[in-house]
Amino acid sequence: MNTFGRYFRCTVFGESHGPALGVVVDGCPPQIPFGMEHLKPLMERRRPGKSPLSTPRQEQDEVEILSGIFEGKTTGMPVAMITRNHDAQSGAYDTLRDTARPGHADLAYHQKYGCRDHRGGGRSSGRETVSRVMAGALAMQVLLRQGTHIESRICEIGGESDPERFEEIILRAKEEHDSVGGILEVTATGCPPGLGAPVAGKLDAEIAHAMLSIGAVKGVEIGSGFAAARMRGSVHNDAITSAGYASNNAGGILGGISTGAPVIVRIAVKPTPSIAQPQQTVTMDLKDTTVTVKGRHDSCIVPRIGVVAESMLALVLVDALCEQDVVLSFRSR
Repeated sequence: MNTFGRYFRCTVFGESHGPALGVVVDGCPPQIPFGMEHLKPLMERRRPGKSPLSTPRQEQDEVEILSGIFEGKTTGMPVAMITRNHDAQSGAYDTLRDTARPGHADLAYHQKYGCRDHRGGGRSSGRETVSRVMAGALAMQVLLRQGTHIESRICEIGGESDPERFEEIILRAKEEHDSVGGILEVTATGCPPGLGAPVAGKLDAEIAHAMLSIGAVKGVEIGSGFAAARMRGSVHNDAITSAGYASNNAGGILGGISTGAPVIVRIAVKPTPSIAQPQQTVTMDLKDTTVTVKGRHDSCIVPRIGVVAESMLALVLVDALCEQDVVLSFRSR
């Protein structure tokens, strides 16, 4: 599956070393202001090669809007966008054509499809998230009409919660030809109540699905998350007053439906699997071997993944908004 959403539907496509990556968004409401001024700030946050902390791969990630926008606004028709690859250097992956990189999806893809794009991982590469950011930029413009804002912050890197040490930890891992992961928090403020549906369509379940679809994400918490398991009900329950919720252990979602309180999501991001150290692995015919993954990789993806997580939360909330519009239209009959 390469499509997200039921009402605000985004189909993403393209490979890490292919000609381009892109997205087609169908179901976007008309008359939404949208252009390069909305895309560029988000694309710049995800763009590689900007600092010593990220991969030196140089991609400008300039977006071409192919359809669905007229005179600076959406038309209600499908919005198609692409960004072209210019600095792939596919030859660096030739030695990995028949070898499974540890921590990557190489062997899993080969076992499922009987083939794979070995050039940078193809669709399993973190580069595919550029399509999500394009779609997320559009979704965020829809959310602004509702007064909903999304932002993220880094909580931990390499087990350290002091932001002043983040850069030091990443650079040390880079010097040691290793990598580190971290924890990131994403918050949506101004989210209206009533989004999401009981049982199979719970908003928190949709958010968890969206976040876990990001290749580097291995865990999701909503509100107090796993800390709730160590609380008593008298502490965890969010008191309700005429002014709203006195606390937010629920993370803005109860019964799978948004409460109007901020939606708070935390994600666990794994260490980048590409490291320049000898590692035990197998060839595609399952013969034991050793591989050292050389190339241009992030020693920590956390600083660049925030805008991707924001985009995925935006896509879920917009899809839920569109669904709620359908519900309200039936209620008003």
